[in-house]
Amino acid sequence: MASVFHLAYPVKGKEQTRAFYAGLLGCAEGREAETWIDFDFFGHQVSFHVKPEAFNGTEPTNTVDGKHVPVRHFGAVLEWNEWHALRDRLIAAKTDFVIDPYIRFKGETGEQATMFFLDPSGNALEFKSFKDESQIFAA
Repeated sequence: MASVFHLAYPVKGKEQTRAFYAGLLGCAEGREAETWIDFDFFGHQVSFHVKPEAFNGTEPTNTVDGKHVPVRHFGAVLEWNEWHALRDRLIAAKTDFVIDPYIRFKGETGEQATMFFLDPSGNALEFKSFKDESQIFAA
């Protein structure tokens, strides 16, 4: 078995989280209890714990490529065509992007597609894809 990461994040409510991750993103549901729910997040285990009070402040950002990138975010690196299919599905669902889908480093080492958007609780997600997967960790 390949290494699988586990990530836990707060959410405001379980049902809107289920609709977003299972419905829109297509993540399979795992175990759940009254105050949490697990998903198979592109092969990794992500647990969402209902904790609305975790959202009382403003999330910080850093400037990258002239865009305000949420400092706290997570996501997945997808295969090139899978990333484009997800982008199209999100656009069709009228997703409000924090950073619109675009290609970074076009024609250069590390060429990648990226996009940022928020889940219903305001957690930032980044999905990216590398034109050449061997360059994921290229310097």
